Amino acid sequence: MSRPPRKRGGAARRRGINREHDCLLVARDRIGMTLDFHTGRGPVTAAQLRTCLQPVLPGDGLLISDGAAAYVRFALDAGIMHESVNVRAGRHARGAIHIQNVNGWHSRFKNWLVRFKGVASRYLANYSGWHRLLDAQALRTPAQWLCAAVRQVQ
Repeated sequence: MSRPPRKRGGAARRRGINREHDCLLVARDRIGMTLDFHTGRGPVTAAQLRTCLQPVLPGDGLLISDGAAAYVRFALDAGIMHESVNVRAGRHARGAIHIQNVNGWHSRFKNWLVRFKGVASRYLANYSGWHRLLDAQALRTPAQWLCAAVRQVQ
């Protein structure tokens, strides 16, 4: 590893997106369809956005994000319309333009992860997939859960 391990029970030295935190990129549309990508440590880059989002975003779609420069670069390179919400300036919405869907998903995911008392970075994608299934509430019976588990194994 490129850094010494952080021991259990402590807190990161800095808040926000930095090299001590893993980045989980979440794409969510208005009807609740959710995709998430574990992009590694630190802030997301335009190259990572190109790898993760370009195959799943329609060319005529609208990308709404926070004010990070990587989203602007990705949208220009991909030819996708882009609107950003400047959360630091205290503006959380401009009419229908907001990122509250993603913020809500992140909040529910973090609250759900508390019960596990910390997870390893390498398993973060597995936990986010598990939570995505729970959050969608698509599987309601034990038989549906069993079928979903068997499909994953095969």
